[in-house]
Amino acid sequence: MSSIFEITHKDAAGRIGKLKTPHGVVETPTVMPVINPNLQVIKPSEMKGFGAQMLITNSYIISRKDNLREKALKDGLHSLLDYDGPIMTDSGSFQLSVYGDIDVTNEQIIEFQKTIGSDIGVPLDIPTPPDVSRNRAESELKTTLERLIEARGMVNDEMLLAGPVQGSTYPDLRQKCAEDLREHKFDVYPLGAVVPLMESYRYADLVDVIVSSKKGLDPTVPVHLFGAGHPMMFALAVALGCDLFDSAAYALYAKDRRYITSNGTYHIDNLSYLPCSCPVCISHTAEEIRKADNCSELLARHNLYVTFEEMRLVKQSIKEGNLLELVEQRCRTHPRMLEALKKMYSYSDWIEKYDPASKSTFFYCGPESSQRPEVLRFSNKLERFTIKGSAVIRPASKKDLKGYDNDLIFKAPFGAFPAELAEVYPFNAEVIRTPDVESLGKAVENTIALIELNPDTKFTFIKEEGLEHPLFEKLGQIADIKE
Repeated sequence: MSSIFEITHKDAAGRIGKLKTPHGVVETPTVMPVINPNLQVIKPSEMKGFGAQMLITNSYIISRKDNLREKALKDGLHSLLDYDGPIMTDSGSFQLSVYGDIDVTNEQIIEFQKTIGSDIGVPLDIPTPPDVSRNRAESELKTTLERLIEARGMVNDEMLLAGPVQGSTYPDLRQKCAEDLREHKFDVYPLGAVVPLMESYRYADLVDVIVSSKKGLDPTVPVHLFGAGHPMMFALAVALGCDLFDSAAYALYAKDRRYITSNGTYHIDNLSYLPCSCPVCISHTAEEIRKADNCSELLARHNLYVTFEEMRLVKQSIKEGNLLELVEQRCRTHPRMLEALKKMYSYSDWIEKYDPASKSTFFYCGPESSQRPEVLRFSNKLERFTIKGSAVIRPASKKDLKGYDNDLIFKAPFGAFPAELAEVYPFNAEVIRTPDVESLGKAVENTIALIELNPDTKFTFIKEEGLEHPLFEKLGQIADIKE
């Protein structure tokens, strides 16, 4: 159990938590705006006004520039950035991934981060990119683990220490790395080298990376998804258990004249209207932003407002217990995100372990909803229903039918359940009137399983007109079907 991270609310594998740092408590999930110490599009001192609780900057860049290094060593990191909240520092691993080599050792960069007063320091791990050979992934992972263990031995003071999980796109290596790091009790666990997956829209592969890493970690520790700054994918990543994100996207996209929304990205030159009510958008037209001398700054400000707006919505969804509904909505914004949603639900058995058993209302959002952990949980607990005598399985729209010992309601995607549970979560689900084939198939499958678990009971199934599925033929072999 983490001594610096307290989980206060849960939904799916996501959570709201409190992360204790030397410069204050941070509520997660949250986004850390990336601050380039050489080029500050928006001053760090302004970041709290957008909703930022914590920043991240690059200690390697600071260490390589004389004026930055001298001020940081003399006055401290927080004075250098003019920010009094928590600051995380990266080690230069990103530069290592881009340029192949950097002029600093793991020991030197850890010592530098400690000296300048970083709240969370990061060792010089090797960010192995996707799709490399297994031999390379294993070799670089071995070096990463050696460096992380070395760093753990150097940090015993106030600075928190991150233990990046590497392993390229090999799920077993990611999980093994996480398991090895778990023994050394790092404070925060970043998932590294995932930016190439996001840049190429490989969100399904990203799901594999997150879940395999999470499986190897203590479920109570904070997890940081390195380089994830687009609000479109926050809900998905949070639902899988990520707590911290860092965003350079707000500035990088703005430099490229791109306008971020929670559903995707627009180019400002193609916008006639601004679909946002942030302070920038209500005080400017699209044309005014386009022609403004400070266009990049205006877009960066808008991008930050949207980023934190989405994260607040994610947290509200956790509190209300409808995070998965938000995930399903967001994942329909792009075909590759929809692939990620399907991949996420392939791990429903893992998510179900952390998903609260009681919430408010289950909202059916589409075929993928039939694979949600609530449906899986019901499927796994069918043996708890002991039914004797005779039983009728009826649509919720029909009234209680007399002459049967048991009254069951049929509702897709769950199937048949005792009528007295109709107002209990998740059977109080809001669903479409005519089930789609995936939802109906799962419901009939569960109903068949329930009947087979009670072989001495005579079942009568009242079928609504228009419902058709191949599994009804099998159902008709073990129950009387009436329309």
